[in-house]
Amino acid sequence: MSSPLYTQSSEKGQDGNVLFLILIAVALFAALSYAVTQSSRSGSGDAGSETNLVNSAQMTQYPASIRTAIVRMVVGGTAVSSLNFNTPSDFANLESNAVGVFHPAGGGATSADAPGDLMASGNPGPWHFNADLEIPDIGTAGADGNDLIAFLPGVTLSVCNKVNSQLGLPSPPPVLTADLSAEYTKDMVDPDGPGGTSVTFPAGTDEEDIADAGGSFDGQPFGCFRNGPVASPGDYVYYHALVER
Repeated sequence: MSSPLYTQSSEKGQDGNVLFLILIAVALFAALSYAVTQSSRSGSGDAGSETNLVNSAQMTQYPASIRTAIVRMVVGGTAVSSLNFNTPSDFANLESNAVGVFHPAGGGATSADAPGDLMASGNPGPWHFNADLEIPDIGTAGADGNDLIAFLPGVTLSVCNKVNSQLGLPSPPPVLTADLSAEYTKDMVDPDGPGGTSVTFPAGTDEEDIADAGGSFDGQPFGCFRNGPVASPGDYVYYHALVER
């Protein structure tokens, strides 16, 4: 594995701010889950709408559980820049089990694909975890402002619309001003791991924003966008901030 990207002193200096932001966001995500659940209980009776509510709740709750695992790791002294998302079949490539978000000796989070009901293909879809993008007006901007984010590409338009409606975001989902597919499909795993695109936590660079022409995602820690500009139709992608920086 490559040498640390941050000095020990800078990591300690960031721990308090990172933990504070994580705890605030956990509360926000709990509120969203409650709102979705309450909406599903008092729905209009439209079976399709009810299904989309249940599916959107599933989609938001899984990365929220990953955040909880990361909180435990950060409190235990693991630097955010050291986290790895190797899946169980790839645990052998972890340099240290303690930095594995899905490893029992690390975060102990559950590694799982999204259910096929959420996906346009009808098949289970893989989540991707990396820090190669920034959410505008979340954390800091510029160099070292990239956020650790969970991405689920290929979700259905109906589920995207439902989760955005719960957040007050536009429907249909806004189209990004740039094609970010090369970024949101990366996986932050141990560089020796064979799965996905092996990447480490980037540092000292000004990462590209998740942005559309209308600024719909400014200050939004999670939501659904259509990748673009692309020739039709482009992936619908759910993103969910795990650590705002």
